[in-house]
Amino acid sequence: MTAPASAPLAYRVALSDHARSDAQRAAILEGDLGFGRHFTDHMVAIQWDKAQGWHDAQVHAYGPLVLDPAAAVLHYGQEIFEGIKAYRHADGSVWTFRPDANGQRLQRSAARLTLPQLPVAEFTESLRQLIAVDHAWVPSAPESSLYFRPFMIATEAFLGVRPAQAAAYFVIASPAGAYFARGVAPVSIWLSEDYARAAKGGTGAAKCGGNYAASLLPQQEAHAQGCSQVLFLDPVEGRYLEELGGMNVFLVHRDGRIVTPELSGSILEGITRASVLQLARDRGLVVEERKVSIDEWKQGVAAGDITEVFACGTAAVITPIGELKGRDFAVGDIHAPAGEVTMAIRRELTDIQYGRVPDRHGWMARLR
Repeated sequence: MTAPASAPLAYRVALSDHARSDAQRAAILEGDLGFGRHFTDHMVAIQWDKAQGWHDAQVHAYGPLVLDPAAAVLHYGQEIFEGIKAYRHADGSVWTFRPDANGQRLQRSAARLTLPQLPVAEFTESLRQLIAVDHAWVPSAPESSLYFRPFMIATEAFLGVRPAQAAAYFVIASPAGAYFARGVAPVSIWLSEDYARAAKGGTGAAKCGGNYAASLLPQQEAHAQGCSQVLFLDPVEGRYLEELGGMNVFLVHRDGRIVTPELSGSILEGITRASVLQLARDRGLVVEERKVSIDEWKQGVAAGDITEVFACGTAAVITPIGELKGRDFAVGDIHAPAGEVTMAIRRELTDIQYGRVPDRHGWMARLR
């Protein structure tokens, strides 16, 4: 459902009458932020229906949503979301990273879930509108950021099994502290052999809640094994790497190759993934996007051919993987330091995001 070309949306702004004071906000920003625990004072809301298209764009106080009990999202899972950050630069300005790419992915997810496609320019404008009133919530501590959660739900009250004819798009935001509060350190990953994240022809390439709900049980299994994340294999043969619960995976070879599973229709096309591939090419590394078997990982580490493994995503940016554990094996050394290539790419990517080095690819967009 691609929205017809139309004039830019006009926003109505209604400031919250219970916004936190400067002192209350400072206490939150200077405390232990964690991730997704605190939320800013306002949110964006835009309505859509088949007759009017996108309309009624608002910025208003953060608060509960009112939904009819028959709303399609509650029964058939028509829901998608995105994750993108705002960064405070040294001069106080506020920037975000590759919003066009996030907006385009939201459109692809919407197409798969038969939801309306929000124009990419309106996606970016929704972030800008929220920052206009909540810019003071963007933290300035090292490695901190303001995490945006744009999401879209089907709101039509109708129990028939068909695409909903009414939907709503929202943006909420949460200040986030440094993912690695004590410094970047390798993590242990659990190999899931009983569960698949998604199937070919399914919704794996869409960023929708159902994919994440399906990962929660194997994630619990990973935690029970002392691991911080779970790695899924392909759902057909159970041999090839897919992705972690919410991150893409990379293998760094001694001969200067960097390998990541190819996009198969069941793997989410990560914005950070695409950025890592570009920065790797910039460094002269040979980039390979192809099928990667679990045996290649095991044997490559044993032979010394695979020297580093890492995962990437919006929240953590890049996470070194020190150990892969399965029921009857373990690969790698959780106590080994993070790899040189891993950390060099991570450092360059975060330096671009925080404005510490030139943005030669034009990835950053100023919000304020």
